[in-house]
Amino acid sequence: MTGLTEQELYSRLADLPRPHYPFPDLTNPKMEELAQEYYRWIDEDYAFHSEQARTRHKRHRLTDLAARAFPFLTLAELRPVARYASSGAMMDDYFDRCSHDEMSAIRERIMALLTGDDDEPPHDLGIYRQFHQLRQDAIACGMPMHLYENFIVAINQMLTGFQDEKRYIALNRPAPLPVFLTIRECTSGGAPFAKYLCMQKDFRTLPDTVLEHPAILRMHALSSRIIGWHNDIVSLPKELSRRGDVINLVITLRHEHNVSLTEAYMMALKFHDNDLKELITLTDNLPDFSQWQDRAVEYAHTIGIMLQGVYSWHTKNSLRYVPGSYVEPEYISQEFRWKC
Repeated sequence: MTGLTEQELYSRLADLPRPHYPFPDLTNPKMEELAQEYYRWIDEDYAFHSEQARTRHKRHRLTDLAARAFPFLTLAELRPVARYASSGAMMDDYFDRCSHDEMSAIRERIMALLTGDDDEPPHDLGIYRQFHQLRQDAIACGMPMHLYENFIVAINQMLTGFQDEKRYIALNRPAPLPVFLTIRECTSGGAPFAKYLCMQKDFRTLPDTVLEHPAILRMHALSSRIIGWHNDIVSLPKELSRRGDVINLVITLRHEHNVSLTEAYMMALKFHDNDLKELITLTDNLPDFSQWQDRAVEYAHTIGIMLQGVYSWHTKNSLRYVPGSYVEPEYISQEFRWKC
């Protein structure tokens, strides 16, 4: 798409300004213990991946994403959100070249497992066993059912985004900006993280008058968008080098406005910074939550810690977007066809 090699793109874009957050950068003390479990999950449930894909996924340490975003959870409380983060990312890699209808069927199967409508442990693709186990882990760690339901609704929205992006992947053409913004807020994966934040400390005791307040819901949406924007900036060299990887803010803005790559990059950074500014303003000006005020303020500040943690995973201890470490799609679709 640019005439440059992956390494040249990676080096050139590394010189441009990057996102910056004014939040604490913390890690969960159970991060290494969780990573050892993650390696076992890959060995036991991802035999359908090639050996190269499994090796690279281990290097990506996808559970560190949860351990950095949720530094206050116990190991038992980390497992559901870590399974979501790792399985969601590996699933996205594996099923990247499937059709809308195939992804819709995958989404419906996963949601049946997460809701308990299908309570039988799967015996086919291990990725389904991971989602079945996610529900068991959430029950085991005492997640209140109404909060768990909010969490899996957000997962369903992410999977719906994966489903809706397939036609643009097949066209190898960016979606119109308003369509892209709707899809990307879902596919960033940030919304389920935002819904899981209540499991830290004693935030699960906050009433819906706090957790479902429009200001808090807006902060959830902004955090999901911000994660998408910084992910698009970090992953840009990978996505510029691969056919069909068009669900990226920089690529969309470049196509929408017919500008240079650097100009589109700076426009994307402005999107990020404007959303971050709004999030900080909302954090500093919370509504009156009466007797819940102090706890609501602390909860709101953990949204910033989550953002910093996700970004630190992207930039400090993950090789997911470094040339030579990418995982290529391996699912053989019966329906997917390039349309460009």
